[in-house]
Amino acid sequence: MRKLVLLGAGYGNMRILLRLLTKELPEDVEITLVDRTPFHSLKTEFYALAAGTVSDAEVRVPLPEHERLKVVGGEIIDIRPDEKCVYLDDGKQIAYDELVIGLGCQDNYHDVPGAAENTYSIQTIGRSRVTYEKLLGLGGGATVGIVGAGLSGIELASELRESRPDLTIKLFDRSPRVLRDFPERLSNYVQSWFDKHNVEVVSNSNITKVEPNVLHNHEETISVDAVVWTAGIRPVTPVQNLNTEKDRSGRVKLNMYHQLPDYKDVYVVGDCASLPYAPSAQVAEEQAEQIVRVLRNVWNNEPLPESMPEIKLKGFLGSLGKKQGFAYLADRTVTGRIARLLKSGVLWMYKWHNG
Repeated sequence: MRKLVLLGAGYGNMRILLRLLTKELPEDVEITLVDRTPFHSLKTEFYALAAGTVSDAEVRVPLPEHERLKVVGGEIIDIRPDEKCVYLDDGKQIAYDELVIGLGCQDNYHDVPGAAENTYSIQTIGRSRVTYEKLLGLGGGATVGIVGAGLSGIELASELRESRPDLTIKLFDRSPRVLRDFPERLSNYVQSWFDKHNVEVVSNSNITKVEPNVLHNHEETISVDAVVWTAGIRPVTPVQNLNTEKDRSGRVKLNMYHQLPDYKDVYVVGDCASLPYAPSAQVAEEQAEQIVRVLRNVWNNEPLPESMPEIKLKGFLGSLGKKQGFAYLADRTVTGRIARLLKSGVLWMYKWHNG
């Protein structure tokens, strides 16, 4: 049997499974999925789990079942393309014929002293649970600092405001305005929501050090009771350790078929891949569609296409609590209740297709 191994049950590999586990799966191919959890986690919703507005069960989707799909639980510690083998922390070794690396990312602390030790995270479902427990346990009037005003930071700050109106929330943004790379109307809408709901946005910030209960912003020291870090990501350690070319962010450079240039049997999907787009679930799913096409060509001994289509993104959706939201779709800005309903609808459709 030909062995396809998928590392990580993220958005990219879930799309690959959705497309491959059909009647068209070649009879001589078996698939192994490796992940630390026995379910797919909705990472785009971890902010709500951390804020306490959704339950753990609402951010999980069951893995598909198929007679030629094997699910292996464990932590991946080493990927060795020269050996065509993956090593797990419990001593297991998994050989492959084709490998898809979709292990996602971890927080990038940008070498800020104390950031890794003294902040909370929403990068994994496990760390989001820990963050929820910390935020839930804070007393009334406590101060929460959220470092990083990208989509994750904005959604966490707004969701936490609705969940805990008794907290003081400070959102630290390195830019002069939130969502700086998007139309000013979008930035103004989000900023006005924060102003109305008493979330302080600290613009032009530069966190230089994090101590227990203290944030250092430029020369100022700010007392806090908890800090959540949402200020950037980098590939997980096993991907960082791969002996292959990477970009300045540590993401793996690929050829047009999403393969490692020196190992055509290894594909990379999602946040670990070096692409001309910001990492997102949408990018991972579009990559996955193309990887499936390439795999089918390989399995059928057919030549690969001379070119691959450009990945075209539809835009993005964000929430401001449960009733308001914002979106950037087809170069158009949408705000308010409609944007929030759009995001809820997309999430419902995703669960329906994958559940």
